[in-house]
Amino acid sequence: MSDGEVHPETIAAHGGRAVDAETGAVVPPLHASTTYARDENYQPKLRENYVRSGSPNLWQLEETLARLEQGAEARLFASGMAASSTLFETIPQGAHVVAPKVMYYGTRDWLRRLESLGRIRLTLFDPKKPGDLQASITDGTDLVWIETPLNPTWDVIDIAAAAQAAHARGALLAVDATVSAAVTTRPLTLGADIVFHSATKYLNGHSDVLAGALVTREKNARWEQIGKLRTMQGTPLAPQEAWLLLRGLRTLFVRYRAASANALAIARHFENHPKIEAVLYPGLESHPGHAVALRQMTDGFSGMLSLLIRGGFDEARNFCTRLRTVTPATSLGGVETLAEHRKTVEGPHSPVPDNLVRVSVGIENVADLIADIEQALAQV
Repeated sequence: MSDGEVHPETIAAHGGRAVDAETGAVVPPLHASTTYARDENYQPKLRENYVRSGSPNLWQLEETLARLEQGAEARLFASGMAASSTLFETIPQGAHVVAPKVMYYGTRDWLRRLESLGRIRLTLFDPKKPGDLQASITDGTDLVWIETPLNPTWDVIDIAAAAQAAHARGALLAVDATVSAAVTTRPLTLGADIVFHSATKYLNGHSDVLAGALVTREKNARWEQIGKLRTMQGTPLAPQEAWLLLRGLRTLFVRYRAASANALAIARHFENHPKIEAVLYPGLESHPGHAVALRQMTDGFSGMLSLLIRGGFDEARNFCTRLRTVTPATSLGGVETLAEHRKTVEGPHSPVPDNLVRVSVGIENVADLIADIEQALAQV
């Protein structure tokens, strides 16, 4: 059956394939072997014969994700940072990279590390400043890296406009779509060249797998280089984790939609709360990026929002310690709701406001979540 005959929800629910071709199993079997025998001609029976280059569980997962993103091919890695740093390894020596000032701090710190070593020239643009992204791209730019929505302020970047600006200068556009998953936004259809996911988050959705993903719009020399680097570095996702991630991916659409509905309800409830300075969520009509979000987020605005607690650093951190139903913990995209004081996590040099609390909304009853946030605010 071709992709044109089924919807993305069906592709995800079936894990790419409805049943295992060899056994008829509805749940894909786990292939835990690290090595595979060769045939009578000493050729690999599979496409590879050693797990450092891939495994049957990994390949099924990659095929499924590529179909969901409408890409040519996907590659899964042992972590999100393993995926992004492998892409960054393909940047030519001394080439120019453009990225947002506010984004996932691990990626920003890695790019700054490369800049300090003289590997790249780095420009961090202000996503709130109109035209700053386009003005930052030059003829020497090799890679434009964007997130949308941006973690943890949830500013929205126009992917199609970013792709046009990057391609006009001969640069590659890579989009971190961790928050928009493969449900509501498909960057490759909007002009992006590569999509990145911290697959630990929404794609898995159960807070029990560490993984990263890259999906390409077309197979080319750079994509082949990424594959070779993954094998050389030994960073493909292991079979057990690939099996778990495919299991999580099968419920992606229902989880994402439930979390998005809860987040919108919470954002609307607390938008004018006296103890909250602002609610940052692109699903709110008052959000400055709402119009762009409506264009490129077609099935929910994610479960991610941030609360700016009135007061400052201490009030925001104390708010997190008063939560009972919501868990004060790192990460996002799971079925449980988490809250995190980002300045504590990122450190004093972070551009994130002192009073920002990032909330990853899960799929619990939304009334319980609202009541818990209310009681925590009452104690701040």
